[in-house]
Amino acid sequence: MPELLNERVGFVRRIGLFQATALNMSQMCGIGPFVTIPLMVAAFGGPQAVIGFLAGAVLALADGLIWAELGASLPGAGGSYVYLRQAFQYRTGKLMPFLFVWTAMLFVPLGMSTGVIGFVQYLGYLWPDMSQGQGDAVGLVVTVGIVVLLWRRVESIAKLTVVLWTVMIASVVLVITAAFTHFSPERAFTYPAQAFELTSSHFWIGFAAGLTIGIYDYLGYNTIAYMGAEIKEPGRTIPRAIICSILGIMTIYLLLQIGTLGVIHWKDMLDPHNPASSSVASAVLEAAWGKGPAEAVTVLILVTAVASVLAGLLGGSRIPYDAARDRVFFRPYGTLHPRHRFPVLGLLTMGLLMAAGFLLGRHTDLATIIQLLTTVMVIVQALAQVAAVTVLRRRQPTLRRPYRMWLYPLPSIVALVGWLVIYGYADRNAPGRHPIAWSLAWVAAGIVAFVLWARYEKEWPFGPKRISEEYLAEQAEQAAHAENGKSAGDAERADPGIEPVQ
Repeated sequence: MPELLNERVGFVRRIGLFQATALNMSQMCGIGPFVTIPLMVAAFGGPQAVIGFLAGAVLALADGLIWAELGASLPGAGGSYVYLRQAFQYRTGKLMPFLFVWTAMLFVPLGMSTGVIGFVQYLGYLWPDMSQGQGDAVGLVVTVGIVVLLWRRVESIAKLTVVLWTVMIASVVLVITAAFTHFSPERAFTYPAQAFELTSSHFWIGFAAGLTIGIYDYLGYNTIAYMGAEIKEPGRTIPRAIICSILGIMTIYLLLQIGTLGVIHWKDMLDPHNPASSSVASAVLEAAWGKGPAEAVTVLILVTAVASVLAGLLGGSRIPYDAARDRVFFRPYGTLHPRHRFPVLGLLTMGLLMAAGFLLGRHTDLATIIQLLTTVMVIVQALAQVAAVTVLRRRQPTLRRPYRMWLYPLPSIVALVGWLVIYGYADRNAPGRHPIAWSLAWVAAGIVAFVLWARYEKEWPFGPKRISEEYLAEQAEQAAHAENGKSAGDAERADPGIEPVQ
């Protein structure tokens, strides 16, 4: 059957600017803002928590410009995997793309586990007597249910995700509308004393925590870069979609944050016995429209949580599959289900790690999971891509770059500083959890795994470096075709006696 021969080379560029922007915004606006507003308020100690979302937007924009240049010049399926493979192959062979896949195997399911944690938190509004054990059981059932939903052909999943994302947008709009129909400027803009004391270390520790939470909420602006082989005019579409989606989500988040602070007093969000601390959107709906509408919208938020996890795990499970097919990761991950054609081992591995992350977050706190997943992501993906832009400009100076980063290298410097702040303050913002040590341990384990894999596959450092500048080669081939076509046209014009071939 022809559908079984679904190779990556068969991708068709069908996604335009509007669809690309919508895909990014859909992935960005999941359960995150509904569960992180109280965390942001706790980090800053007041309604000045809006600073965290603004700082997150600045970092997302700076980092987004890095993704824009890399995605426009290397528009293939895989995103970071492609960029790191192209940039660092000259010195370290396949080490960096291998480490990216290794770390993605952890930070992707950890990110999805926060959606399941958010689901259980909001379920607590409808089920106030739910015990810790019952909440754990519900979360594990939801995790298994999502894996079961993904155990099918991708085209049938696409129809389901359209419905789920429609529900997600409706829930966000309803919460913002409810907030601004009962908005109190005094409540939203009355700040505690010393709220903006920039000389205080307390402010900067809170700022780093807020920046971490903020960038967590914006994650997803790079979604279309992973689908570069399916984007029409990627040199124009990818940069525009990234920038437009960040600005659009920033507007939504600010409206949601300010509107919430104008209805719910910020101190109520810090009270563990108050529903606003775990299900703040439901509290907003109840204060504005009453208990019945609050319960109805809470159901929509639960669907939103499932939608965000479903979409994230769907894309994430494909990362090790693509790498294994390119011989940059363990071969068993390159196997598809014989009937439904999805990557079985990638889905199962990430499903198990998502369940583990959920239980860890339930028995510590959501902020700990966010700190852990961001530190793991920073150390390989974020910092390496900052370097990759400069490395590729030097190693492949003739590479066609339809988009070049504005004000280079300023965005790279801003992104570098932002990611280093997040990483450097991680232990202070998760005391006793040691996210830096855990991230380093995971990367060290990845290096050991790479050495074992490279020895078996006879790759560098146990074999030759395999330099593959396929984008330069493709560019040269296209130029040669264009030149040949031009030469043929010139010959026809020079000899009018040449008859065209019928």
